[in-house]
Amino acid sequence: MTTNLHWPEIVIRLLLTVIAGAVLGTERSKSGHSAGLRTTLLVMLAASISMIQMNLLIQTNGKPQDSYAVMDLMRLPLGILTGVGFIGAGAIVRKGELTLGITTAATMWFATVVGLCLGGGQLGLGATATCIGFLVLWALRFAENHLETHQRGVVTIVSHGEDISAQTLSGLLSSKQMHILSISALYDSECRNEFRFEVSWQRSNPADVPEAIKRLRQLQGVVSCEWSVSGQRTA
Repeated sequence: MTTNLHWPEIVIRLLLTVIAGAVLGTERSKSGHSAGLRTTLLVMLAASISMIQMNLLIQTNGKPQDSYAVMDLMRLPLGILTGVGFIGAGAIVRKGELTLGITTAATMWFATVVGLCLGGGQLGLGATATCIGFLVLWALRFAENHLETHQRGVVTIVSHGEDISAQTLSGLLSSKQMHILSISALYDSECRNEFRFEVSWQRSNPADVPEAIKRLRQLQGVVSCEWSVSGQRTA
């Protein structure tokens, strides 16, 4: 890091920061995420400016002979990085079985590190990190769509009478390629029973009703069959 920083170099660092922020932010905006172009760009500019400011104040680093205070310039970019961590934590939302915003939080934290690199003068490293980050966000999304993934959900069945048992329901769910993670049952004196299964299965389209749920609804004695997937509940 050079100790003599002039305006032409400052402009180059800020310009590259804006370009990098636009590349990452546009990708997030196209995906419909809350932390899009403006948020990503502001985060990267804040990180870059903090490093430029540290570079400009580098001559005052340490403890002057006539002062008890010690100037620790590294606290400025580290404070920016920590602050973005809190912002990213606020972007994470949990809805039932679904956790949202983890990629958004990670992107903001990554954008901060890239901004620190560009503001600190490591232009090659910052440009390379921007390209890699864009590939991870854009290209790997298509790869994820072709990976074999499993969906988790909860099936709640209310039955009347003694014909429906936990063993019967477990056998039906297992025969439909569902893996049962946990079972709970509630029996009352009027023979109105409630069974709750936490299950997982290979996901095709999250909007499709699993074949096992359709079969459960057709069983004689089943009063209601309710299932929840990814924070959405369907009766």
